[in-house]
Amino acid sequence: MGSNPIRPTKTPIQNSPILPPELARFVNNGLPVLLTKFLTSRRQGISERTTEFYEYCLKPFVENYRLTPEGINRFLADLTCGNAKHAYYRALKAFCNWVTEEGYIEYNPIKRISPPKTSEPILPSLTPRQVEYLIDVADNTRDRCMISLFADCGMRLSELASVKADDIDWQNYTVTIWGKGNKQRKAPFTKRTARLLRRVIAENSKGSDVWHIEPNGIQLMLQKLKQKTGLPCNPHTFRRTFASNLHRAGIDIEHIMRLGGWSSLDMVLTYTKSVKFEDSLRIYKWITSALWLKGNGKNQLGNRYYDATRSTSVTVYSGATRSGMRSWAIG
Repeated sequence: MGSNPIRPTKTPIQNSPILPPELARFVNNGLPVLLTKFLTSRRQGISERTTEFYEYCLKPFVENYRLTPEGINRFLADLTCGNAKHAYYRALKAFCNWVTEEGYIEYNPIKRISPPKTSEPILPSLTPRQVEYLIDVADNTRDRCMISLFADCGMRLSELASVKADDIDWQNYTVTIWGKGNKQRKAPFTKRTARLLRRVIAENSKGSDVWHIEPNGIQLMLQKLKQKTGLPCNPHTFRRTFASNLHRAGIDIEHIMRLGGWSSLDMVLTYTKSVKFEDSLRIYKWITSALWLKGNGKNQLGNRYYDATRSTSVTVYSGATRSGMRSWAIG
């Protein structure tokens, strides 16, 4: 879920106003039974981790709250987990939709609930130099290889943890993995990672398992590395790093979407938000610099400026608008 949500304290179910007959059957002991049926239905076509997510989010609700708009609102209000509230809302929405579609109730209570508002901070990503530093200070070859692979292809934690030696294509530098939603894809990696992978496999040649470590162990390694370096170091940071660095290099977001295994462009845009701001800020600085120079009697329009981040140069032009104001463009 990406955070450590504080779950609501246990609150006894209180008497509520008169309920529709179809709801009254399930406000107490019936809800846990429905949850079990819901989880069983979810096991077809989704990962075990997703089923665990539903159970984690829904169990405190069905044990302590009513399946009514008022009960759902109270449950969400009792949560003290910031943006993670939206994860609980999504689980409740799936549960309510299923209960309604299966005919257990006629009216879907989630339709009267607005999604929790979430904050949208600009989340960090790493520069190539920072990635190299993390690789250098890692404790051993296996850890260095995992960090390099995280940064190369933006793998999710579950994807990286399940990498098998037999799935590696050494000729094309790709590894076949099963991603989110039980979708198979090929993840690319660099020659640097290839060298590290060969060393790891040579040192840990026990079957097809490359790492011989559980996902929790990988997370613990990253947490220790964060404490050691002061740099953000978790699978989501590396996934943003992968997308952001490719975007900085001029790669089209559709290619980034396919390479990273995203199902929509929206997620790529979310992960590259910081790069979009950097681009806007760079243009702002160019334009305000040109305006300042012109305001000081120095006509620098038409001059070319070197952009070190892209290793290219740009020209600042001016043009007149109908209102007589000056407009500025980058070419």
